[in-house]
Amino acid sequence: MDSSALLRVSLGNNSLETYLCAAGTFFAVWFGLWVFRTIILRKISRIAKATQNDFDDVLTEILRSLSVPFYFLLALGAASQFIAQPPFVSKAGYWGAVVVLVYTAIRAATQLVDYFFERVMKKRLREDAKFDPSVVRLLGRGLKLLVWAVALLLVAQNLGYNISALIAGLGIGGLAVAFALQNVLSDVFASFSLYFDKPFRTGDFIIVGEDMGTVERIGIKSTRLTSLWGEQIVLPNKMLTEARVRNYQRMENRRIVFSFGVLYETSAEKLRRIPQMVREVVDGIELADLERAHFKKFGDSSLDFEVMYNIRTSDYTQYMNVQQDINFGLVERFEKEGIGFAYPTRTVYLHKE
Repeated sequence: MDSSALLRVSLGNNSLETYLCAAGTFFAVWFGLWVFRTIILRKISRIAKATQNDFDDVLTEILRSLSVPFYFLLALGAASQFIAQPPFVSKAGYWGAVVVLVYTAIRAATQLVDYFFERVMKKRLREDAKFDPSVVRLLGRGLKLLVWAVALLLVAQNLGYNISALIAGLGIGGLAVAFALQNVLSDVFASFSLYFDKPFRTGDFIIVGEDMGTVERIGIKSTRLTSLWGEQIVLPNKMLTEARVRNYQRMENRRIVFSFGVLYETSAEKLRRIPQMVREVVDGIELADLERAHFKKFGDSSLDFEVMYNIRTSDYTQYMNVQQDINFGLVERFEKEGIGFAYPTRTVYLHKE
């Protein structure tokens, strides 16, 4: 039997020549992929590391993460085109190819999601060292979960399952879960609103209703404040999106108004000099700029003055330090001038007949 006749010998539904072509194709593709993985991809990785852009590093890392079963499947798929296969073998191969390819695509997609969200977190941390990345991480996990869900539905559809009923069931179940967890979910979605709207950030001093304090952490469900007295205040994120929030950290200047009273026995000449005394005291303090100082009214037991000044800082502690220095300065100056601060008094007049 000559060689041509030998090649035409049938084994199953294929000739020996067909099997040899399939085997040659398998080993050729496998060798090409091996060369790509061990030689070409290494050179590409070195070139990518030498560039300033890190996106190409991610792409090469995705290519490097492709597993041996993936390469085997590509070579086997190329070889299987030459031979006729029983229906169950063809179907099993198709299912295996779908599962491996979808899993590989999911891994690549999640790596890209991690890369982009990592860039977002690094950028925010450069802008704000106290930035809490919890919301960004939650968005990233949610997006990866969505990728997995879509991929599994596509696999189920390709395997012949009717996913319409499954999606309907998931929709009803999702509504039930959402209804049961509506309070939790409302706080979670409120955290997204706080992240994108940015009404405050970590380190800001805010007032919400009767609560006030420095923002310590902006979490998924709640935001934590540290009050002026040291205790921790936990506020639901939903409440922060609905309430009026006063953010003192965003102030470039803080306007302060305060009053004081002097004794009725103070002479008119000294009363006229008090606004100038106040100006000299305030002008001598760094960060403070006097707006006005006026003799405002006749009180029940004092002659009342009102002072307004601006302080060039949003820090509450610095404001209190400035106010304290002003108070000390006024006490020392009035003591030197012989001017007494008023205090509640009552004068009783007795008439004897």
